[in-house]
Amino acid sequence: MTRIPATAVGDLVVLSVLSLLAVAGYQTSFGDADFLLAAIGGLIVGTAAAVAGTVFKLDLLTTVLVALAAYFLFGTPFAMPDQGIAVVLPTLGSLAGLALGAVYGWADIVTIGTPVEAPYYVAAVPYVATWLVSLVGGLLVLRWLPRRRTVLRAAVLLIGPVLLYLSGILLGTDEAFLAAVRGVAFAAIALVWLAWRRGATIDAEPDAERRLVRRRLGGSAIVLAGAVAIGVVAGIAASPAASDRFVLREEIVPPFDAREFSSPLAGFRSYTKDLAEEPLFTVSGLEPGDVIRLAAMDAYTGRLWNVAGPDAAFADGGYAIVGETLPEPSLADLGSARHVGVAVEGAYDDVWLPTVGYGTSLRLSDEGSAGRSGDLRYNADAGTAVLTSGVHEGVRYELDARMQREPDTEDLVNVPVATLELPAVEDLPDVVAAKAEEYAGDAPSAIEQIRAIETALKTNGFLSHGLASDAVASRAGHGADRLIELFTRSEMVGDEEQYAAAMALMVRHLGYPARVVMGYAPEVSENDDEVQVVGSDVTAWVEVPFEGAGWISFRPTPDQIDVPQEQTPKPKSEPQPQVRQPPRAEETEDELLTTVEIDDTDDDDRDRPFQVPAWVWVVAASVGIPLALVFGPMLAVALLKRRRRRKRLEDRPDRSAAGAWDELVDRYVELGLEPPARATRLQTAAVLERQATEQGLAADAPSLARLAYDVDRDVFRGGEVGADEVERRWTEADAAVAAVTAAAGAVRRFVSRYRLARHRRAAGRDSRRRLR
Repeated sequence: MTRIPATAVGDLVVLSVLSLLAVAGYQTSFGDADFLLAAIGGLIVGTAAAVAGTVFKLDLLTTVLVALAAYFLFGTPFAMPDQGIAVVLPTLGSLAGLALGAVYGWADIVTIGTPVEAPYYVAAVPYVATWLVSLVGGLLVLRWLPRRRTVLRAAVLLIGPVLLYLSGILLGTDEAFLAAVRGVAFAAIALVWLAWRRGATIDAEPDAERRLVRRRLGGSAIVLAGAVAIGVVAGIAASPAASDRFVLREEIVPPFDAREFSSPLAGFRSYTKDLAEEPLFTVSGLEPGDVIRLAAMDAYTGRLWNVAGPDAAFADGGYAIVGETLPEPSLADLGSARHVGVAVEGAYDDVWLPTVGYGTSLRLSDEGSAGRSGDLRYNADAGTAVLTSGVHEGVRYELDARMQREPDTEDLVNVPVATLELPAVEDLPDVVAAKAEEYAGDAPSAIEQIRAIETALKTNGFLSHGLASDAVASRAGHGADRLIELFTRSEMVGDEEQYAAAMALMVRHLGYPARVVMGYAPEVSENDDEVQVVGSDVTAWVEVPFEGAGWISFRPTPDQIDVPQEQTPKPKSEPQPQVRQPPRAEETEDELLTTVEIDDTDDDDRDRPFQVPAWVWVVAASVGIPLALVFGPMLAVALLKRRRRRKRLEDRPDRSAAGAWDELVDRYVELGLEPPARATRLQTAAVLERQATEQGLAADAPSLARLAYDVDRDVFRGGEVGADEVERRWTEADAAVAAVTAAAGAVRRFVSRYRLARHRRAAGRDSRRRLR
């Protein structure tokens, strides 16, 4: 075992203090001091791993593996005790959180509002940060700095704490946490430590050493006072205002995920039933025939149509933060322009901004709009906008837009449908697919097939919003069950929600991209300056993209509302012939019945007579993963040692005898003894016996000198070495190793299992040189 010098202990303490001052900047992200437990835990685990690797003379790779195992074993009580068993023992969830936090926590911490409380694995960020800094810093202090103690090398050790300090600033908020106090303390400690380090490299006589110590203390005090004074003055004079601080969360804005909100199409019936006469908003600048766009949905889950998430960059391109100028769509044929103004009224409360056509500019004009400009997201290819802070009464904005041209069917006969990647449709009902093929028929072109589906739905179906005044009830929704009902009833009955959803799925079944658009179609006359949109104006339609023509709209909802009533005729009663009844049986009804046991077990359960409960897998993973981290490296090293011994044992006789000595030396090295780098076997034996005696390991060990002499004789006498002699050398070497191993402590034996020494036969080469 190697003893840690006092100077190295002081260096480790200084690095730990600097790291704590640095990581304190995370307080603005987490909002309280709970993260300090994880940060202190990371310092302890990382420093302890570096110290253990040095004390037990582990190589660098083994030390890193031990540090990783300690990271997962002790991370649960420090970083996420709520996920552990009895706070301390790791679980599958805590181990996964430690891994996820180390990889994804850095991005999540700057994209989640403060204080950061979820996801749970974000708590691992300060833990892994201090663990990494303390591990690297500890290894440098214990293994790299002693080789040449210079001020420049000592300054290199400050890189880790400085990076940790910067991470606390970048991952924090615009409100600093004790910036002046932490900055002055960090600089003062670092400067004093460097000054003290510089004086420690000077050799002098005892009297001069005492004078030098006094001068170092005085100089350190002057440096400390100067650092405090300069830090305070500079902090007051040059400290940036909160609005001028550069933090990542102000630069990195999380993408808008429409899946966090309910699908607009799912609330279609609430407009026609609850808000039919309620004013939603007032729009100016519309022309006859204009429709208002709310949301374009291109993903179907089997339950509803919704907007694809930001993780899938499909045809609509996603919602991006924009200024007043809006980006142009990638696929559109734009014509006339519109300048519309929108004033939201009390009945509308959502995040979707009603728009017209494809916008070119959008300006919020209500009070407080300046502070909400960063909340505006726009999807250029869908022509729809979102205000993440909410669209409610009082919101006003002006929109400049251009309208999509709508060519005739004849103009699109030879135009192919655009090739776009859209999310795959899930759970498409078979009846919808069958109806799509039936309605499309043998139409030769894509536009004719799509128009055929539109016409079939429009002419064969009936319109009903499910109101009390409707002749036939119409159930809300557009999931797979509702669409199956739409086509399997005697008459197709529904409203825009069902017909648009069904047609989009039919078009997708034919292999063409399609999306459902929800919006409003108010009645606009040429003399109307303003139009008040009410809930009954809600509508939905389908859009399909064509090359060069853009997204063409299709409206499959029928106009007819008079659903024919189903007439069920009464069955005619037919006289039955009289039949003589059999005599009454004597047995009671219970006696005529036989008890039959019915097996309710599913077929899958019969095929699997035994199933392992889920908790068994959780416990096995919670215990097995830490055990694999601890004993996996040990197993790998054991296999390598076995291969090394077998290779030496199976060599030719004289080399096998020398291999017995090499195996003994390697085993001694793995126990912590240090043989000379270049020496004969006899010299090596003397050194190893002296070290074993000093460390109390040679009580029962046989003489190594005798074994070294015998091996030299076998190697250099020039005669044939017998198999019995080779076996005797291995037996004597194993006996010596066994005696020393038994005298070593349990911890020392455990650490030796992680070490793998490589003896290079230096003694044999030196002996040959001497003979020559």
